[in-house]
Amino acid sequence: MNVIETKIKDLLIFEPRVFADDRGWFMESFNQKNFEQALTERNLEIPKFVQDNHSYSQKGVLRGLHYQLNPHAQGKLVRVVQGRAWDVAVDIRQDSLTFGQWVGVELTGENHKQFWIPAGFAHGFIALEDNTQFLYKTTNYYSKESERSIVWNDENLKIDWPIINDLEMMLTEKDQNAPSFKALQWR
Repeated sequence: MNVIETKIKDLLIFEPRVFADDRGWFMESFNQKNFEQALTERNLEIPKFVQDNHSYSQKGVLRGLHYQLNPHAQGKLVRVVQGRAWDVAVDIRQDSLTFGQWVGVELTGENHKQFWIPAGFAHGFIALEDNTQFLYKTTNYYSKESERSIVWNDENLKIDWPIINDLEMMLTEKDQNAPSFKALQWR
């Protein structure tokens, strides 16, 4: 497994080794020991995963930017198993040197990359192909009362979403009308 560090030290991209031949391919999609080793080597906290989620989206569906308040904050290990998505994590830890900064990565069913997003980050993605299937391993259970969001196109964050000219974006009303980054609701 190859571990790629990003401009925000807590956010990591994992590239598993894929063994392919005429029959198809095989990969280890998750290995707790290797995951812990990668985090330990970087002095990062080791999470315990408690829930797996699976979403299905058509091209243009944008989900996010979502986060949960403490004590229900969630870390997420995310990947796309079919299709293609642009995935984004925004640092919302007020005491962080990278507060308000974001990292984006393209996740596809073909590149097999996984994105580690610890608690303290808002998360969102846009499906760039029809039938995009997204898997999440989370470190805490979903809590509707703790869920919050930031508007996806916040003028202060300036996230470089890959908006394609013919792409008709689809958002929930909640995501379209989410508060701005300056109005974060983490209290």
